[in-house]
Amino acid sequence: MNNALPFEDLGEGRSLVAVTFQGQDLRLPEGANLAAALLAAGITTFRHTAESGAPRGPFCMMGACFDCLVEVDGISRQACMMEVSEGLNLNMPAVGER
Repeated sequence: MNNALPFEDLGEGRSLVAVTFQGQDLRLPEGANLAAALLAAGITTFRHTAESGAPRGPFCMMGACFDCLVEVDGISRQACMMEVSEGLNLNMPAVGER
């Protein structure tokens, strides 16, 4: 089974900045789309559903589906609608939050 992620590193030529996701230290390309950068870093689960606890990650990448919600400073935000910036502290929203 091929476990390689099918995502390309789009950060070539950009400076890398420190970001944390669920306590994991990451270096992501500054200014890149946050959802795409997290996927490229191997983060595929951004939240879990309230009904079944099923993992969710980016689906539409245009702000329509809300599957890419992450918590930023206590506020749920769509990762696909954000850019990577220095010092982001990201967490999965509590189950059931939207």
